[in-house]
Amino acid sequence: MEAIVSLKNVSVKYDETTALESVSLDIYPTDFLGIIGPNGGGKTTLVKAILGTLPHSGEVLYSPTLTEKGHRRIGYLPQQPEFDRSFPISVVEVVMSGLQAEKGAMKRYTAADRKRAMELLEMAGIKEVAERQISEISGGQMQRALLCRAVILNPKLLILDEPTNFVDNRFENELYSLLHHLSERMAIVMISHDIGTISSVVRSIVCVNRHVHRHDSNI
Repeated sequence: MEAIVSLKNVSVKYDETTALESVSLDIYPTDFLGIIGPNGGGKTTLVKAILGTLPHSGEVLYSPTLTEKGHRRIGYLPQQPEFDRSFPISVVEVVMSGLQAEKGAMKRYTAADRKRAMELLEMAGIKEVAERQISEISGGQMQRALLCRAVILNPKLLILDEPTNFVDNRFENELYSLLHHLSERMAIVMISHDIGTISSVVRSIVCVNRHVHRHDSNI
């Protein structure tokens, strides 16, 4: 099976500090990877290297199958919510904003775009808040909306940085169930501080502490 992303001897430095050193890692279309490691060990740096958003040495190679209509099909849910909760925008509009990379900022959303966003909100179990302003919903509902935003372009790789931050235990279980469903049609890379929980969810564990070690299993 061909990897969709390959890191080859990737190193990242911040000033004089080495965050990642000679990291090599392949990500395959069927992967559901849990990224673990100590604080400051390089987990988020690894994700940013995969995304191609920070300077590095070595190579990050992307399979041609990861690109469609001129756009790399990678969805991303960052650790910190990127929306100002006081901004006057509805939940369904947040989800549709994930289409801007393909449509451009100036194009209007279509009925088909709204239908797709509503289908994702229904899948995430929050269709009933679709028309509410984001200032009116809970942190867990906002996290689900942002997840829908990350997958509205049907990515082939979904990257999540501590997705259970700002949510309660009930939503955490619902999120893992949702990710299991999504993993049937896309590769997933998920950072977590909770190895005990994610070890029962993911298919492989990647330990990061400046270097990277992948542990595959039959979880």
